[in-house]
Amino acid sequence: MESRSLRTLVGGLIDYAGLFPPAKLDMAPAAEAYARAIRGEHEWLLSRFVCPAARLAELGSAAASMMPGTNATSGYREQASIGEPWRISALVEKPEDLELIHRFNEAHAREDAGQAVVDVVEVKVAKADDVDTMLDEIPEDIFPFFEVPPADQLPGGDPRGFLAALAGNNCGAKIRTGGIAATAFPTPLAVGEFMVACRNCEVPFKATAGLHHPVRGDFRLTYEKDSPSCTMHGFLNVFVAGCFVFCKGIRAEDAAQVLSDTDPKAFICTDQGLTWRNHVLDITEIARAREAFALTFGSCSFDEPIEDLKRLGLL
Repeated sequence: MESRSLRTLVGGLIDYAGLFPPAKLDMAPAAEAYARAIRGEHEWLLSRFVCPAARLAELGSAAASMMPGTNATSGYREQASIGEPWRISALVEKPEDLELIHRFNEAHAREDAGQAVVDVVEVKVAKADDVDTMLDEIPEDIFPFFEVPPADQLPGGDPRGFLAALAGNNCGAKIRTGGIAATAFPTPLAVGEFMVACRNCEVPFKATAGLHHPVRGDFRLTYEKDSPSCTMHGFLNVFVAGCFVFCKGIRAEDAAQVLSDTDPKAFICTDQGLTWRNHVLDITEIARAREAFALTFGSCSFDEPIEDLKRLGLL
């Protein structure tokens, strides 16, 4: 049985992104995997289904029978008919994508169409000046995450200017923590600097890519047999560091130490709180950080993080 602190730390943590590399599933199997996860023992770790806005109509066609509503097929009827609408995070590439989101939400507000709602968008903008333009276009009932550009596209490689453009708005920042090439993984210090800048600007964040495993270590970049390996961030490292940054105000260099730790035994979860190498977070602090600051991460696998948590004896 998992501890209360672990439940608080990882509850609703994983946005399922099975459409994206390295899994890169077709729409139907990705939707089926999400439907199974919703009905499974560990559904409490699950958050949204991540889908490009340009593929929302395809998602509606492939998954309507699995979504809650009166049209559920027999295999899904009992669970689907009584569940909450699927929550979708849509990737937006251009303002016109917002019309696709509106059509999807309008269509899937009806029970007979399978109920789902896009309530989050993830947006790439070329520069901080574009943030206000997109915020003017995005409906107020949809929460946007703006992806921080790569360091080589930021003045001096510093994310603070970009994050300052988000400050004071109802939005969050998105950081890429990996990819299918070793060069896609930012250093622990860069992630720590991002978190501290987010806290200083009062901007929550989500992470995406490269976080299949709980604790930092060397893993294969893809699911191919001959795939090269590299050192990847762990999602426990990232979100424990985020909690310490938010609740304790630690420096980027201290956050980098949490992010760099490769020892699973350094993270101790109990019903009272969480300890990392004698530094303690209580349940209330973890809950506060997760609700207001360290929100979610996108993963193309839901099963892999679960299996790893089981291997570590945390689930």
